[in-house]
Amino acid sequence: MDTAMVVDLARQALWMTMLISAPMLIVALVVGLVVGIFQAATSINEQTLSFIPKLLSLGLTAAVFGGWMINTLVDYTKVLFGRIPGLFG
Repeated sequence: MDTAMVVDLARQALWMTMLISAPMLIVALVVGLVVGIFQAATSINEQTLSFIPKLLSLGLTAAVFGGWMINTLVDYTKVLFGRIPGLFG
């Protein structure tokens, strides 16, 4: 196992992390921005106001994208396990 293989494995792991976490992060960012603009426009400074919309939107996002996220992670894991014999041989 040489340095190039380690760098390639790390690159693939970081890409997979970014790919799987992107839907949840984007939705949380958009909902937080919308709630923040609403709070600024109405001068409501309640800290817990942004919690419920984010929680509901992230639950909906997990319901919509959850299957895709799990399938992507399982496919990546299968590929990774398939590469194990070639890494040490």
